[in-house]
Amino acid sequence: MELKHQLQPYLKQLRLSGVLETLEARHRQAIDGQWTHIEFLARLLEDEVERRAQKQLALRLRRSAVHMSKTLEDFDFNFNPNLNRQQILSLASCDYIRQQRNVLICGPTGVGKSHLAQALVHEACRQGYSALFVNTHEMLRHIHGGRADDSVDRRLKQYCRPDLLVLDDFGLKPLTPPMPEDLYDIINERYEQGSIMLTSNRSPSEWPGLFGNPLLAAAGLDRLAHHAEIVVIQGDSFRAHGRQKLEEEVKIEIVN
Repeated sequence: MELKHQLQPYLKQLRLSGVLETLEARHRQAIDGQWTHIEFLARLLEDEVERRAQKQLALRLRRSAVHMSKTLEDFDFNFNPNLNRQQILSLASCDYIRQQRNVLICGPTGVGKSHLAQALVHEACRQGYSALFVNTHEMLRHIHGGRADDSVDRRLKQYCRPDLLVLDDFGLKPLTPPMPEDLYDIINERYEQGSIMLTSNRSPSEWPGLFGNPLLAAAGLDRLAHHAEIVVIQGDSFRAHGRQKLEEEVKIEIVN
């Protein structure tokens, strides 16, 4: 305790107050293990580096807007044996972010596209990248709202800033003007500058029609698909399976 009181004002001034959390424990270990002064200092600094890394990771995850439970560790690969697990694990290395390439995840409703996208955001944040997970339609509504107070440019930059931008549920709702133009601006600004991950339950062949403008669609989708990695998920719905299981349990309860 005396050691803490002696060092606390200096550590606070140096913005190293976190060292106090492990100071006493490390001091006891140093005495028991007969550490040198350098070894003792090294352990304290290692603790501080790890503490700051965890704090920064927590901040990146919070800013990414993903669910904390949607990780690769919690993703049930066994439920859908058709999913290319090796491809997903390769994406978890985040090489596509380093190379500023896009990822397009397609498949019917309920097969785990959003969970998978959020899990890959977790991996990106763990490797030090900034990321943002957003519903496509909500993002475009947010940008459009900036026309009321002349903040469109600022709002657009918000979605261009992260290393990885995830556009979830693309095509689930129709795009009405000026949404196609705003979406093109996002794609264009991020082209070869940052990665986009997109999830959709629509076939890519349907995407051009969502823009309502053939030229805009061609330009936007060409940039989106250039050097993109495509993940196609087929199979049963997790949610349908969950409902079926619940219905079976309810029936059993009623019978009993």
